[in-house]
Amino acid sequence: MRSSLFFVVLAAVFCAGPVKADMPGAIAKVRPSVLIVGTYKNTDNPRFSLRGTGFVVANGNLGSSNLAITNAHVLQQPGKEDVEAALVVHVKVGEKDWQMRPAAVLEVDRIHDLVLLRFEGPAAPALRVGDSGAVQEGQAIAFTGFPIGGALGFSPVTHRGMVSSIALAALPTASARQLNENVIRSLRGGPSFNIFQLDGTAYPGNSGGPVFDPDTGEVLGIINMVFIKGTRESALTNPSGISYAIPSSHILPLLQRRQNN
Repeated sequence: MRSSLFFVVLAAVFCAGPVKADMPGAIAKVRPSVLIVGTYKNTDNPRFSLRGTGFVVANGNLGSSNLAITNAHVLQQPGKEDVEAALVVHVKVGEKDWQMRPAAVLEVDRIHDLVLLRFEGPAAPALRVGDSGAVQEGQAIAFTGFPIGGALGFSPVTHRGMVSSIALAALPTASARQLNENVIRSLRGGPSFNIFQLDGTAYPGNSGGPVFDPDTGEVLGIINMVFIKGTRESALTNPSGISYAIPSSHILPLLQRRQNN
């Protein structure tokens, strides 16, 4: 009897599918792949200026890589470029240290506000890009980044949330990454696609960070915008708790184009 019971339990374990990690395990998997994205200028004080978050990706979703994804609006915008300021990323080295690396733009997808970067130096662990087409409303998510422009220090911060809506949306111009009522009313006739509305609070500095499955650590989206109820400053003092993310499926064409070139 005991032998039969053992085999029933063993069969149930193997038929249950892959074992999911807990939230601490998912965070431990994601953190080494999260990057600080910004600019470096020798004559500035401070010399480094944080502009957003990014994360390492790879062709085939396997192993380590020198490729990274962030938002296109994290880059210096046309007409506002400082030609003396270099694009750089900070890569986690060990438990506490960060290493600054020069970065170059490989691909830009302005419709979905994404950019593919390549950074110099040793490769870093890449995150697996999950199937954002399978995401459902009500699904739990988490996102990691550097809120409030690194004011809390260069330590990745993770927030939990939920996909509160999957809706057809058009993105505003690159100069309007914080949504308000006036911006939303102006979004007419532009490129549209599904976007994730999140029940979770993102802040300036979170842009470009990975939205991931809290069980597996797979990337499901990229933090893009936060809805503000008043001024930009109110995003810090009175956050709406509503953020938006680009589905991760839009990362794949960028990687595939690099693979084919």
